[in-house]
Amino acid sequence: MFEWMAWTLPVAVFFCCIVLMLGVMTVWEIKSPTVARKGFLPIVTTRGDRLFIGLLSAAYVNLAFVAVSEKMIEWFGLEAEPSIWFSFVASMALLALVMRRG
Repeated sequence: MFEWMAWTLPVAVFFCCIVLMLGVMTVWEIKSPTVARKGFLPIVTTRGDRLFIGLLSAAYVNLAFVAVSEKMIEWFGLEAEPSIWFSFVASMALLALVMRRG
């Protein structure tokens, strides 16, 4: 069924984190309804809005990393492509920043 996708460990962890975040956000919203606020994003957002924006940002970071990973070999003189774990950590850090300060 999922043979068409390259299910590597980082990809599986990334999607498991998304599913876990959606579950936690649902429970959090039921226990404590959100209040709209203004952070560094140019709009007033709720927790759900920031999660959506953060997930989109995380996806773009991962896609950009995949797009330039072959070029990084030339740019930095690497022997092999850099690990996808770097983009995973960067995307989760960006998601945490958007959720906390956005």
